[in-house]
Formats: sequence, structure tokens, C-alpha cells
Amino acid sequence: MSRADRGGAIAAEQAVVDRAHVRREELLGGLRGSLAELSAGAADAEPRARLLRRRLDELEGAEDGLVFGRLDGLDGTVRHLGRVGIPADDGGAGSEPLVVDWRAPAARPFYTATALDPQGQARRRHIRTERRRVVGVDDEPLDPSAQDGDLVGEGALLHALAQRRTGRMGTAVATLQREQDAIVRAAADGALVVQGGPGTGKTLVALHRVAYLLFTHPQLAERGVLVIGPSSRFLDHVGQVLPALGETQVVATTCDRLLPGVAVQRTEERVVAEIKGRALWQAALTAYVDAVTPRASALRLTFDGEEYELPERRVAVALRAARSDGRSYHSARRYFVEQVHDALADAVADRAEELLARAEEGFEDVLARVDAGLARADDRGAHLGVRGSDVDGVLSEDDVELLRHRIARDRGVAAALATWWPRLDPAALLRRLLGDGHLLCRFAPGLGADDVAALVRQPEGWSSGDIPLLDALTDLLGDETPRPLGAFTAGRAAARRDWVYGHVVVDEAQELSAMQWLMLVRRCPTRSFTVVGDIDQTGAPHPHTDWADALRPAFGRRWRPAHLTICYRTPREVMALTGQVLERAGSRNRPPRAVRTTGIEPWRRTCGDEALADVAGATVRTLRARYAGGTVGVITAPGRLAELRAAVDDDVPVLTSEAAKGLEFDATVVVDPDGITARPRGWNALYVALTRCTQELAVLTPTGPGGR
Repeated sequence: MSRADRGGAIAAEQAVVDRAHVRREELLGGLRGSLAELSAGAADAEPRARLLRRRLDELEGAEDGLVFGRLDGLDGTVRHLGRVGIPADDGGAGSEPLVVDWRAPAARPFYTATALDPQGQARRRHIRTERRRVVGVDDEPLDPSAQDGDLVGEGALLHALAQRRTGRMGTAVATLQREQDAIVRAAADGALVVQGGPGTGKTLVALHRVAYLLFTHPQLAERGVLVIGPSSRFLDHVGQVLPALGETQVVATTCDRLLPGVAVQRTEERVVAEIKGRALWQAALTAYVDAVTPRASALRLTFDGEEYELPERRVAVALRAARSDGRSYHSARRYFVEQVHDALADAVADRAEELLARAEEGFEDVLARVDAGLARADDRGAHLGVRGSDVDGVLSEDDVELLRHRIARDRGVAAALATWWPRLDPAALLRRLLGDGHLLCRFAPGLGADDVAALVRQPEGWSSGDIPLLDALTDLLGDETPRPLGAFTAGRAAARRDWVYGHVVVDEAQELSAMQWLMLVRRCPTRSFTVVGDIDQTGAPHPHTDWADALRPAFGRRWRPAHLTICYRTPREVMALTGQVLERAGSRNRPPRAVRTTGIEPWRRTCGDEALADVAGATVRTLRARYAGGTVGVITAPGRLAELRAAVDDDVPVLTSEAAKGLEFDATVVVDPDGITARPRGWNALYVALTRCTQELAVLTPTGPGGR
């Protein structure tokens, strides 16, 4: 395309972008007016307001990149694509939209058409904008004579990849590739597990899939989507993606923060974390709760100063009914208490009727004697004529119902039932179990003696490994007073342990233990999951080296695999180093194929251990100057964090490999690779560290006492 042609194309697309923004402002004004006019008392006011606010959020978040692409069909049809759909000015039901939503079926060829499979398209155009100004176009002919390569929209993609990193992930609706788009648009039923090496776009694919699913399955928005990430830093890194796509029906958190009101207070040894993550705990905790549930026995209660005894047989019937249907401990207790209230009301009514009957019999005897005396005194034989039916002792249904209410409010009855079937605190119950070797041996027979010894000597405070155990126990016990869930809001769902989501996304999923997986399944029993990760980047203490083992406790075989095979982020020069690292890590996977080059070879410097921090600081300063406006990250072994943080500016992230997962930088400085590999799963950790950069990699290796 000549300079003149390019200028004309930019001007033509600018006119489309301007028109789209004018129409967007009109739509925003209409939505705000509709919200203001809603009658609070109307029956459909709340659901209508939710729909209006969601569309409002979608349009407000779409200012940047409102229009990013164009498809020219072989039949002459021209469609412009954008972050959200913008209807035409005339608003006709059958009219072509001004901007097609990237998630709509009509937009799919933009991501999947190739020269060999043009899918009815003649040309694909990427439109680059800065705010509302068109700054460039990239045309890609889609005819069989054009060269068919690895990338869709190669120019636009490479331009995006070359941009400086800001520390916040952006959207990729304009540059999604074929294999990525296939995963984004995959069916929502069941669990989809995406294996992808570093730089393959796993996180972007997962987040764009959320936006796609909420667009194509609006019912998911009614329950919301849960997004699980590995760390708070990671969630901050990706936090703008979904809002930029107009999606707010999402709760983003970590496994450690998933249980409301409970916070991780300490770290623990890897061996203990591995023990607590085993799947055996689900059965162990179930048996533990079963053991503390009361067994049938006669139940003695006092009401209105009278003592009553419910026989063991009747208690057993109520207990069996209460524990049926998979009720939790407290749910079963509530049912049992209601049954006891009914039984006690029957007993009180029976006793009252019995006393009244006896009183009536005695009263009739007295009256008979009076009548006889009067007859003797009065030769007319007059008598009172009172009969038993006039003093009927049977209680009415209303009387019995009032009696039940009195029993339910009686403090003495409540205290007796609280003693017989106590309310339990899950935190206290878990502490008791983990601190008692005899209980552990009884309820978790799969633990070895060393496992039990390691558990009982743990200090106070919750660890990351305790959270799934506490969540499982809390679920088994249930809530003492259940509350209705209500309509979805992110704040409401995040504050509820028992919220059931429509879909769950798990990033860096290779790190999760069996108990963490079970914790997530409780929040989405339909098992509608999108799982993304790289089994070769696993740093967690669990022993799994493939997805089948990792997912078996929660999903069995009910999941389907998908693969991302192309590395877009990490340059070829860096990926060339990873083959031997993966081999040392015991990987059975093929590393992703890098499709871009920077011309900058990774470089290594060796220095004395005592000078390592100073050299690292100088290296960071050099790289920050070279990548001004971008980001530089330092990755090292845990034992070197303090000295390296002191050597660089406060805004330079100095991280372990575990903390760096999912993050990316323009340049990365890996300090003390031998120190990284010396730890458990150290070669996996080094693989993570080496693959965080988009442009340049520096490796600093110490010599002397602290290095090799």
C-alpha cells in the first residue's frame, strides 16, 4: 500500500470511528435516561436496572479500541468490528450494525480466515487507534495467492507485541490468533483444560473467553463468573482486561482469599503443605463430622415446669430423617430440632388432654353425688344435668400451633437441645483435629506416622494449606442460619462462601492441590470450568506431573484438553535456552514454538557473591534506561530477595519464580540461577524465570561462597 493509499484508508476509517463514537454517545445518553426513568416500585425494576447498567458499563469501557478491525467479504459486504456491538443509526431490526461485536458469529472470520481458507472474505484490515484517532491500518489479503503463515494479522500482532510493558495487561480482541480464538469460543459445558507454555497467551485467552461466554450465554451473568489467579500481584496485572471488555459480572480472587473472613497468617514447610493438599482429607473430614453428630438416645426435656421424655425409638426416626438427603450438620440439626418441637408439642398436648380427661371424670363424679343429694332433698328429683361433652379437653389445631411457637421460643428447651446436639465452629473443630494425633490416625488413616507428627507440631495461625480444609469443614457443617443468595453483585458473591457461580476460570492452574480443586468445585457444581496453565511451570509441593493426575479428585475424566502451541511473548533467542531446562525438569511436553525475534541474544555475567547486589542494581538501571516507559523485573531465589530489593528502586519488582508466574516484563534479570534450581522443583522455577521477558534477558551468576 502506497503512502497516499494508506493516508486515504486512514481517513476513511477515521470517518467510521467518528460515526461509531457519536452513536455510542447517543446510546449512553439513552441508557442513562432509561435508568433515571425506572420506577423503583415496578415489579421488573431491579432486573431491568441490572441489564441497563451492564450495557452502560459495556459501552463506557469501550472508548479505547471501539473499532479495531474490518472484514471485506467476497460478496462486497463490509463489516467493522469492535469491542462492543454498535447498532446502526436507523435501529432497524434487520439492519447491519454499525460495529459488530467481536464475540458475534459474524466476527469469527476475522480471527480464523486464512488465505487457504478465506471463509468468504477477501481482506482483513486491522485498524490501530489511540483513543479516538486512527493512527494506522494493516491490510491482509485473503486470497489463495497470498502466503499462508503462522499468524493471523501478523503486522498488527507484532506491532502489539513490540509495545512497552506497563505492568498492566491489556486486551487482545484485535490480535487473537486462530488457536486462541478456537479456545475462546469453545462450548461452555464441562471443564476445558488448556495446556500452554510461556508466552502462548493463556491468561488473555481465558479472560477473553469469560467475555465471550457472558455474551453468548447471558444466563451466566445471573450467577457470575469466578476468576482464580495465583497471587494478588497477578490479579492487579490482569485487572483491567475484563472491565475494558465491558464485563463486570466477575469476582477475581485467589484460593487463599476465597473463604470470607479468613486470612492466611503464616507460611509453612513444603512437606506440610503437600500433606494438607491431599485428596484424602475430604473423606477424613466427612468421617470426622459424622463422628461428632449425635447418636439416637432418649431425650429428656422440661417445658412449663413439666418433664417429658422422647423415647429413643422416636428420636432415632427423627435423626434418620434429619441426616437424609445429604444435609449438612447444621441443616440436619435444624430439621431435627423442628421434629423435636413437633414431638414435644404432641407430648404436651397428650398430657394436657389426659389431665383434662381425668379432671372431667372427677368432676362428673362430684356432680353425680350433688345430684343424688339434691334428689333426696327435693322430691321433684331436680339435677344440674351437666354432661362430659360440655368440658371437652381436645386441643384445636390453632392451640397446638401456638404451643409449638411457645416451645420453639423456650430457653430451657433450646438449652437442652444445644447440649444434646451442639452448634459447632469449623475453625475450632479443625484446630482440634490437626492438633490431636489420635484423631488424625482415626479419621485420616491414609496419613503416615511422619505425616501426623508434622501436622500436630504446627504453630498457631492459618496457612495457605489450611484454607481448603477449613472450607471443606465449613461446607460439611453448613450455616446455622441460611440466607437467600439474592441477585448477583461482585461484592455480594465475594462475601458469600456458599455462592454458586455459573462458570469458573482458573489461571496458573498447575499449582492447585486436590483440596483446592474441590474447594472450587463446591462453588460451581456443574463443573463449567476454563482451566489454563503449564504443567512444566509447576512449583507447588504436590507430586503431579500431568493434568490427569492433578484433576482426577475433582473432575475424574470429565474434562477435555486443548493446547496452545505458539509462543507470542518470549522471543526465539530466549526460548532457545529452555530446551535443556525442560529436560532437567523432567518435562514430557513439547515447548511452544516462538514466532518472533528481537535480535538480542540473552547475556550472562558472572561476579563475586559480595558484588552481586551492586551488579544487579547497575544492570537494572541500564535496562530501565534502555526500555524507558516499559518494565524491568528481577527474579531470584527466596534467600536473595532482601539484598536485591535494597539494591534497586522501590518500583522495580524483585520476585521469586513463584511470585512471577503469569507476569511479563520488557527485560528480565535472573539473579543466581543455581540458587533457584537448588530448591524443590527448581528447574521448573528456572523455566518460569527465563521466560518472563518480551525483549531482553540478563542472567547474573555469583561465584564464591554464595554461588557456584
